Amino acid sequence: MKIIDARIPDIKIIDPVVFEDDRGYFLESFRTELLKENGIDVHFVQDNISKSFRDTIRGLHYQKEKPQAKLVQCMKGAILDVAVDVRKNSKTFGNYVAVKLTEENHRQLFIPEGFAHGFSVVSDEAIVHYKCSEYYDQASERGIRWDDPLIRINWDVSRPILSEKDRKQPLFSSLKDEDIFL
Repeated sequence: MKIIDARIPDIKIIDPVVFEDDRGYFLESFRTELLKENGIDVHFVQDNISKSFRDTIRGLHYQKEKPQAKLVQCMKGAILDVAVDVRKNSKTFGNYVAVKLTEENHRQLFIPEGFAHGFSVVSDEAIVHYKCSEYYDQASERGIRWDDPLIRINWDVSRPILSEKDRKQPLFSSLKDEDIFL
């Protein structure tokens, strides 16, 4: 595995070594000790899988009281995976990283605690697998509007498909101290 710092260095891009032949391919997608050697010392407790269709946007979500680090991979199709820094004392507060994850590049994105996460589907359909360091807790959940004018994410979709919850998320500028990481 090759682990690369993203534009926000706390976020890591992970490129696995892929062995391909006429039967298909093999890759190692997770190795705790290698991640630890590269500064990712996280115990994952929950795995999630989602299936979505072209132009779907899921996010931007995070948990405040029970924050989650995530390790995200696109198993089928292609997504634009996005992480927004919601750590008020960070030099990159309000900035984001966007990385294309596809079934062909096998790339993963590690997102530490303190970031809102979302993705858009840029293929006909996508199946996304992600590990979480904390269990889902609805009472702890927070979010940011996908089309926030301060963050200005280019989701690379023509007609966004959103849940009602994601349409109603607050703007980044309206977040209170209790909604961000200090």
